[in-house]
Amino acid sequence: QFFVFCHGLLQLSQLLVSGYLKSSISTIEKRYGLSSQTSGLLASFNEVGNTLLIVFISYFGSRVHRPRFIGCGAILVSLAGFLMSLPHFITGPYKYDQSVASTFSNTTDLCQPGVPGSQGNLSDDGCTPHAVKENHEVLLVMFIAQALLGIGGVPIQPFGISYIDDFASERNSPLYLGILFSVTVIGPGVAFMLGSAMLRFYVDIDKVTGDEVQLTNKDPRWVGAWWLGFLVAASLVALSAVPYFFFPREMPKEFPLFLSDFPVVLLRNLRHPVYLLVVLAQVNLSAMVAGLATFMAKFLERQFSLTASLANMIIGAVNIPGAMVGIVVGGAILKRFQMSLRQCSAMCVLGMFLCLLLAFPLLFLGCPTQKVAGVTYSESSEFGHHALECNLQCNCPEKAYNPICGSNAIEYISPCSAGCRVVNINADNSVLNYTHCSCISDQGLAGFAKPGTCGTGCSHLFLPFVVLSCLAGILASTSHTPSFMLILRSIQPEDKSFAVGIQFMLLRVLAWMPGPVLYGSAIDTTCILWEKKCDRNAACRYYDNNLFRQRYLGLQFFFEVGAF
Repeated sequence: QFFVFCHGLLQLSQLLVSGYLKSSISTIEKRYGLSSQTSGLLASFNEVGNTLLIVFISYFGSRVHRPRFIGCGAILVSLAGFLMSLPHFITGPYKYDQSVASTFSNTTDLCQPGVPGSQGNLSDDGCTPHAVKENHEVLLVMFIAQALLGIGGVPIQPFGISYIDDFASERNSPLYLGILFSVTVIGPGVAFMLGSAMLRFYVDIDKVTGDEVQLTNKDPRWVGAWWLGFLVAASLVALSAVPYFFFPREMPKEFPLFLSDFPVVLLRNLRHPVYLLVVLAQVNLSAMVAGLATFMAKFLERQFSLTASLANMIIGAVNIPGAMVGIVVGGAILKRFQMSLRQCSAMCVLGMFLCLLLAFPLLFLGCPTQKVAGVTYSESSEFGHHALECNLQCNCPEKAYNPICGSNAIEYISPCSAGCRVVNINADNSVLNYTHCSCISDQGLAGFAKPGTCGTGCSHLFLPFVVLSCLAGILASTSHTPSFMLILRSIQPEDKSFAVGIQFMLLRVLAWMPGPVLYGSAIDTTCILWEKKCDRNAACRYYDNNLFRQRYLGLQFFFEVGAF
């Protein structure tokens, strides 16, 4: 029982490390200028190390000191967690464009006529060879950390489960495994909640004092303390690794397996039609979940103008518990009605069909991107071309990004692009508003603007969206347990653990690895304004929200149909 407790704790903290990355992905994109394709690849990179080893590890599982192996794996995972946060400590403080000269920079992004191009230094200082090298180092460190995370995670689940199953009584074994299974489902939820808590702190909380930070966490330039959660999670893993070095090996003899049987068993399982079809359905479902888990928070942030912290809160407190409820309900129905295999498959089909019905309307619940001058909206169509010249004499730096919301409800990329000449400051050094803006004509007067984005004006659709997506998730996850039963009951008993190993490998190779990259690439195609670093695209500033929603949820719907 102590082993079960330790293993539950270890699995939870391991999932914290891998799940936390998903919750802070939009923040890391912003901080290091990554496209979603890159961040998707990063998020799925831990599966690479994992896949290469998992089959052999589960094949040789009976011949090694399993607890000690688990302990070593956990130490690798912990190391990976600490490595993930390293980029924060090797790079300088986060720079963003400001209107108020501060300790960071004496440049400002206000409209200053007659100062020709003096603000050129605002944009290009991030392009020295040193900065480029720094960015490559950051990516390298993160990819290595993810690979280590995958390799370290290999022995944890298979060895733990087989160890428990070998030494628990037949009666208690399902209970123990059930406990561990529920932990693996709770894990990501806890990770998103951890993300929600950490992203409320400013990223450089250890490098600058509070009064130097002029951003609030609602500001689009806000970057939360993404690295803090990795330190927390990695410390937890290190702590839970300790007991494993003290568990005994105790091993009743199992019949020896030899590598020469490997291909025979593999082919025997892959030729089994039920096994193959169920695994393919699970591949579709997993691909959907992979994209959902990686980019759902980002989608909510953009579509409904939420903070990163709130978006993670919703996923951790609503969507993931919903999926857990679905899994439990599916298992309960199975047990209550003692279902045959045919009934199991019918239940899967029904659950997916209902899920499709609820998921389809989601494609239409959303709003277009807000009006952003020069990006999604050109004023010249309304006012002749005076609007285009309104900021010509301002000499704006091209790359400035400090969104403000005009009194005419149009968003401008920076105070300079709105032709604002005056900034008013609150007592605590934060910006109150911008005035004398030559581009903002509000009932014929020179307009003013407030700092921050105008938002998508979509908040009324937020609740229906969350409710529907949660219900669709519950319905899709009812098919989880019956589909496992279909696999376990339709193959030869002696192939059971191997078939499950192959199943997990196929899920990884066909769904968990390519899924986030595919979703990330689809999301990148909907970007309408890229941040430029050294003339290459970095992170996306604005998406076409309608396209984003259609492609992101459309891809999800496609995989749901595939599973059905």
